[in-house]
Amino acid sequence: MSTAVLAARPASSYVPPARLARLPLLAAVALLPWLAVLAVCHETPWVVLDLTEFAALLSLDGLLRRRSPAALWAGAAVALLLTGDALADIACAGPGVAMLAALVMASCIELPLAVVCLWLGRDAAVRAA
Repeated sequence: MSTAVLAARPASSYVPPARLARLPLLAAVALLPWLAVLAVCHETPWVVLDLTEFAALLSLDGLLRRRSPAALWAGAAVALLLTGDALADIACAGPGVAMLAALVMASCIELPLAVVCLWLGRDAAVRAA
C-alpha cells in the first residue's frame, strides 16, 4: 500500500480506542516480574533487552500522555525492540516446546503490542500536526 493511499484516508479512521492508550504502561509493568525471573537466572543479555523495552514503553507512555509528536518515534522504537525480541526468541529457541512457546509469545504478545505502539505513535503525531 502506498503512502499516498494512507494519506488520502481521513485521520479519524486511524484513531485508536482510548483504552489502548494505557497499554504501553501496562506492558511495562507486566515486564517487571519477568525481569526478576531473568535476573535470578543470570540471563544478562535478555535482562538488558527487556530493560530497554521497559524504558522505551515508559517513554512512549509519557509522550502519549503529553500528546507529543515525538511519540511517533518512541512508538517506532518500541516496535523495533519488540520485533527484534520476537525474532531473537524464535532464533534462539530449541526444537519442540521451546519453539512453540517462542512462536506463541511472538504472535500473541510481542508483535501485536508492536503494532499497537506504532498505531498509538502515529495517532499522536497526526493529532499534533
